[in-house]
Amino acid sequence: MASTQTTSQASEPHDKVNWLAEIRGLALMLLAVLAFHSLVAKPFYIPSTSMMPTLWVGDRLVVSKYPYGWSWASASFHLLPRGDWRVLPRAPEYGDIVIPVHPTRDEDYIKRIVALPGDTIEVRRGQIILNGTPIKREVVPPVRLPFEPELLCKGAPCLAAFETFRETGPDGKDFFAPPTWRETLPNGATYLTIDYMDQSLDDYGPYTVPEGSVFVMGDNRDQSADSRAAAIENGLGDGVPLANIGGRAEFITFSLDGSTTWNPASWFTSLRSGRAWTTLRPPLAEGAAK
Repeated sequence: MASTQTTSQASEPHDKVNWLAEIRGLALMLLAVLAFHSLVAKPFYIPSTSMMPTLWVGDRLVVSKYPYGWSWASASFHLLPRGDWRVLPRAPEYGDIVIPVHPTRDEDYIKRIVALPGDTIEVRRGQIILNGTPIKREVVPPVRLPFEPELLCKGAPCLAAFETFRETGPDGKDFFAPPTWRETLPNGATYLTIDYMDQSLDDYGPYTVPEGSVFVMGDNRDQSADSRAAAIENGLGDGVPLANIGGRAEFITFSLDGSTTWNPASWFTSLRSGRAWTTLRPPLAEGAAK
C-alpha cells in the first residue's frame, strides 16, 4: 500500500528587530544620563596642578549640581545659552571647592571660594585680607607629593615646577616637599595651600565682590589662573557669577598616577592608595563658630 507523505515546511516565525523602539530606548537612556549629570552629579577629572595639595593631577571626583541651585552652567556640555538666572538659588560657603566656567569660553575650572558676595578682598604678598582683616595663615610642615615621572601635563612632567623641592626619603623614593601654608577662613573652613615664589598674582585689589558672585582662588597659589587673573590671561576676571558655577566638588572616587597603559594590569598598579573616597568639604578649625 503506497502512502503519500506531505512534507510541510513549517517555518517558525523569526522575530524582527524593531529598530525604532531600539533607537527610542537608547535615546531615553542617554537623556536620563544627561539629566542626571545636569541636575544631580557628574564625574570630573583633574588635569592640572592648580589645586594642589588638595587635588592632584589624575584625581577623579564627584561634583554635585544642586548646592547653589541650577543654572545654564549646570547642564552637561554647556548645552544651554548663558544667562544670569538660577533656579532655587542657595548661598555658597567659604572654602567650598567649585566648578566655575570661564567668562567667555565653555571651559570648566576648579577653584576654592575665598570671598562671598559683598566681601572686600585684597591679596598682599600672598596674604588674603577679607573686609580689612587678614585671614589666619600659618606655615606648616611641607606636604609630601610623590615623584611620578610618568605623570604628564601638556606633554611635560606635571610637577616640574617643584623640582627645587625634590627630596629622597629613607625608603629611597623621591618626593616633593614645597613650602606649605594653612589658611583658615572666617567660618572656620581650613585647608592647605602651596606658595613658594613671588609673582604678580601675590598682590591684588582691593575688590568688592558683587552680589550674586564669589571670588575664587586655587590652592596652588603660584600656578593658578583664578579670580585674580584677567579673563584674557586665562583667568576668571574678578568675581564669578554664581550662575557660572556648575557645581561643588564632593569627594574623590579614585586617583591614577600617570602610569596607566593599555595593559589591564596597569589599571590597578597605577591606582594611588589612600585617596579614594576622600571628602573635599573643608574641615572646620577647632573653636570655629558653626
